[in-house]
Amino acid sequence: MQRKPHVIILAAVLTAAVAAGAGCDKLRARDKLNKGVNAYKNAQFDEAIEDFKAAKEFDPTLTNAQLYLATAYASQYIPGAPSPENIKNGEQAMAEFKNILDSDPSNVSAIDGIGSILYNMGGTPFDAQKLADSKAYHEKHIALKPDDPEPYYWVGVIDWSLAYRANKDMRDTFNHTSKKPVKESDPMPPALATDFAQKYGSTIDEGITNLQTAIQKRNDYDDAMAYLNLLYRQKADSETSASARDEDLKQADDLVDKVKAIKQKKANISPTS
Repeated sequence: MQRKPHVIILAAVLTAAVAAGAGCDKLRARDKLNKGVNAYKNAQFDEAIEDFKAAKEFDPTLTNAQLYLATAYASQYIPGAPSPENIKNGEQAMAEFKNILDSDPSNVSAIDGIGSILYNMGGTPFDAQKLADSKAYHEKHIALKPDDPEPYYWVGVIDWSLAYRANKDMRDTFNHTSKKPVKESDPMPPALATDFAQKYGSTIDEGITNLQTAIQKRNDYDDAMAYLNLLYRQKADSETSASARDEDLKQADDLVDKVKAIKQKKANISPTS
């Protein structure tokens, strides 16, 4: 059966109209995205969110609009603040980042975004599971881009957070039942050090390895060195040998000196040089 000419023409007109409409929507999306970026840069987050939401509606494939929307929600999240609105900001940020990963599982920006918001949620109030989930996302980044130093740094930071909190809790428990309380700066009693090593020794070693890797990939990574120093101090608390503890503390002190030297060097570099 032949199609009548007017039917063919009408179909062509409709196709062109749909294409033109889609093109206009994409232009509107770009315009809203640009307005949102300007509002975001001026710390007008509520206005930016509305612009990014509109850009996403006009063009659901515009990943940058989704990323900015998620980031705008995340920027309004205040760690530890209990208000429903604050919690909602964190949850909306997570949801937007996850939406991106549904269509683009290798989107490193979304992976980092989830890792970051989980870290903030897990730090205050302390939530070991959220910190572990955050670490898992940073490890996804490492699997995708193993040459990037930042995710190794974050794995190290999280491992230190987990070990430090456990160290503090174990000392508090010990002090409540002991006639000879130990200060934070004191070595752990041998039995407590052994327990700490059994439960968190692998976490400490993992953190040390990741921070060392971050420094290998960026030799002036002073933040990584600062946390490596802190992790060596946690490792010192897991030692039952005085000589092993002293060696850990020496490595920690050496790193403090390196960090000071690097910061001094950076301070002496002119912004225009």
